[in-house]
Amino acid sequence: MFESSSPDALAVTHSVAFEGLDARRVEVQCAVSAGLPSFTIVGLPNKAVSEARERVRSALQAMAIAMPSRRITVNLSPADLPKDGSHFDLPIALALLAALGIVPKDRVQEVLALGELSLDGRLVPVLGALPAALAAGEDERVLFCPAGCGAEAAWVGMTSVFGAKSLAELVAHLTDRSPLEPARPGEVIAERGPKCMSEVRGQERAKRALEIAAAGRHHLLMVGAPGSGKSMLAARLPGILPELSAPEALETSMIHSLAGLLSEGGISRTRPFRAPHHTASMAAIVGGGRGAKPGEISLAHNGVLFLDEFPEYPRTVLETLRQPIETGDVVVARANAHVTYPCRFLLIAAANPCRCGQLYDAGAACNRAPICGQEYMGKISGPLMDRFDLRLEVPPVAYADLDLPAGGETSAAIAERVRAARAVQTARFEALGANARVNADAEGALLDQIAMPDSEGKAMLLQAADRFRLTARGYHRVLRLARTIADLDGAETISTPHVAEAIGYRLIGG
Repeated sequence: MFESSSPDALAVTHSVAFEGLDARRVEVQCAVSAGLPSFTIVGLPNKAVSEARERVRSALQAMAIAMPSRRITVNLSPADLPKDGSHFDLPIALALLAALGIVPKDRVQEVLALGELSLDGRLVPVLGALPAALAAGEDERVLFCPAGCGAEAAWVGMTSVFGAKSLAELVAHLTDRSPLEPARPGEVIAERGPKCMSEVRGQERAKRALEIAAAGRHHLLMVGAPGSGKSMLAARLPGILPELSAPEALETSMIHSLAGLLSEGGISRTRPFRAPHHTASMAAIVGGGRGAKPGEISLAHNGVLFLDEFPEYPRTVLETLRQPIETGDVVVARANAHVTYPCRFLLIAAANPCRCGQLYDAGAACNRAPICGQEYMGKISGPLMDRFDLRLEVPPVAYADLDLPAGGETSAAIAERVRAARAVQTARFEALGANARVNADAEGALLDQIAMPDSEGKAMLLQAADRFRLTARGYHRVLRLARTIADLDGAETISTPHVAEAIGYRLIGG
């Protein structure tokens, strides 16, 4: 049995409270003083945090540690910052153990901890280990967490991370009876999916459009009859995208950590591919709900967001995409939260030409054609349509093509060209000192520097802009697209063929 002999004891450790991707530092103070026996947690805790006292009490009993017959007060400072989540269990338990003299106060004070306690003292994995590790590294503190979060947290590499299976293991570590080994970063997985572009019969123009979209992160809208292969093409896009760089992997994984999508064992370098159903709510797509959690557009950060049956999404949901597409981040504003998440994604949208999908087949189309097609595509507003760099029709595949053997280019071959084009863009932006990664990020003076076509290409673009009444946004998106096409071609100067191809992808949908 352990019992404190000090009449008054105070100990401090540290944890974090999450506001979006920001891990706000929280000082966990525990005082054991004379008075009627009680266990109180203050500092604006929510229900999950308030219930920590019962989990901590039971975990200490499982370790044969007697709770003192004194007044125990835990303060989570700053007191005006809302505290949410069961990850405060571990820092509260450590602060209490230090206040009781069971573990050294000075060592506990140097720790940032998070983890949920089970009633028998085991540590349960929690969300947010990655941003917590980043906060610990910035404060030069050691991170204590459940063993299931150790590989994820250690990937940051800024501080020592100790993952334990139980509270007893951490007590043994702090008292030097059985030191823990620092957690090792999880293995980085860089495997490509099994779906290959060589399996797609025909659709050469759509394949080309996907290659351009992948090379410059240009948003793409595919319109075609049911069964023409739109979803099949989109599913093969991840196979031609380059792996996440180390900074991109960290950004993406921090969001996935908060959403609980990181499995034990490591962080993947594969770019995310999110494909929500068209019945998804606005909170699911944009973010929000309890705790203002990240939505699909943020979970697709640095990856692909595929929206099939695009006009079937609620109009309000579609319109909320307009600002994030332009700015690359989304602000989730709620009565008790105001959180910003990054969301630089590649949007791939697929749509039928009308509700029945047979608009292009005169023999099968309904008697409301072509008005039904105009009404159906009219669900996509002009400003949102203007944000697609590439818009193309995907015609049905001929039956004769379906019998042909798979012999097209593999995803690996296309991916190599995409990788080379992105390497050119990275080098160009670094030389200019620009805060951009791909051509889709270029705007203003930077776009003028990198995407000015030759005289003939400029004349063609001006003529097309006047004839097709391109908006200023559309004009600039054609320039970005032409720059990417030239990069894939290995050309330093944007010439007439590059401009012509870029204009050709802007004609569907006005």
